[in-house]
Amino acid sequence: MQRYFIHPDRFTDDSVDITGEDAHHLVRVMRAAIGDQVICCDGIRREWIVRISSIEDGLVRAELVEPLGRSSEPGVRITIAQSLPKGDKMELVIQKGTEIGAASFLPFVSERTIVQYDGKKEAKRLERWSKIAKEAAEQAHRSRVPELASPASWKQLLTLVREADLALFCYEKEETRQLRPLIRDKLAEARSSGQPPRVVVIIGPEGGFTEREALEAEAAGCVPVSLGRRILRTETAAMVALTCILYEHGEMGG
Repeated sequence: MQRYFIHPDRFTDDSVDITGEDAHHLVRVMRAAIGDQVICCDGIRREWIVRISSIEDGLVRAELVEPLGRSSEPGVRITIAQSLPKGDKMELVIQKGTEIGAASFLPFVSERTIVQYDGKKEAKRLERWSKIAKEAAEQAHRSRVPELASPASWKQLLTLVREADLALFCYEKEETRQLRPLIRDKLAEARSSGQPPRVVVIIGPEGGFTEREALEAEAAGCVPVSLGRRILRTETAAMVALTCILYEHGEMGG
């Protein structure tokens, strides 16, 4: 069943108004008609099967039929902190990371980041990234759209990771700390608090992290960790780490 994220203001006690690109997609692409059912959620708490009751120019109104009580969100909140990669690789990270189950994305600039950050283009880029996350969340039947932060500096990132229960610094030169036992031990500790564990996964750029960055990350409380003996592309590393954490947490058939 097709799913749409609708702003909470569009919901009433018994109906929801679907407008803009969502209404266009529903009517022009999906060829929806009066009586058809879709899923609408506000990304916060409401998630309903709804039945289309009227179709007007740019507006689809639907009546609330049945609430969906089972959330599809993982029991661990994972932020992908991704050093800005070349080309459209960040779009791939956001799309696939959303499908797998990332809670948020934090792009950042590190020493070997090749992309030249342009603040003037930030708003347009964030708008596109947000659209990609929304569409991927709808396709994957997520209950929430992941949060997207503006690109941060390296120093800002190291300040933000202090708020997490576990910050994993994925480093190709790390040889002793393996991901699996670390996840099991740390997440078990965090779960005892009764709140969803918060994990930050830090992924470097195409050229990797410098030794200075590795030392600074560890000093900030990050745990250097290996993703295996093979060198992964930056966009692949994010997906591998995310999948491993969710699997060990029992979120992916485990």
